[in-house]
Amino acid sequence: MYCQECGKRPATLHFTKIVNGDKTEFHICESCAREKGEGIPGSPNSFSIHSLLSGLMDFQSMGNGSPGGLGAPPKSARCEECGLTYSQFSKIGRFGCSSCYKHFTDRLDPLLKRVHGSTVHSGKIPKRSGGQIQRKREIEELRQDMQRHIENEEFEEAASLRDRIRELERQNLGTS
Repeated sequence: MYCQECGKRPATLHFTKIVNGDKTEFHICESCAREKGEGIPGSPNSFSIHSLLSGLMDFQSMGNGSPGGLGAPPKSARCEECGLTYSQFSKIGRFGCSSCYKHFTDRLDPLLKRVHGSTVHSGKIPKRSGGQIQRKREIEELRQDMQRHIENEEFEEAASLRDRIRELERQNLGTS
């Protein structure tokens, strides 16, 4: 495929832009991309996920100098396993090890909630084989509701939810 702009060089960059629901695809060469001012992956002016996260973390720390109202990150905000600090993470955009998630969880939860709307990944459920997964999720939600009813001393509602949970668990056992 040749560049849609010049028609001379092979198209090496493929962009999809969606503006107000209108999808437009561009297939252009590097030279034409530079002329148009498009970001070329790997170049200094290109956009990356790291730039997005770093920008969100900077935005989160705007205002009165406190990230998300939590106060400045403590100097001890350092992973005990690899030694990475939170400020290093915000600059490079990557964790040093799997323990970093535990050590920086108080800073990550607000960030993930802003980006994704939640701190829990739910994913998609396949239509054909997802019945058991949906029942497991429903059971978990019912257990949380039941716990709230118990805490509020609403024992009749809690007992009703307990019975519904048992019914769903039997259905899951029957389909396994």
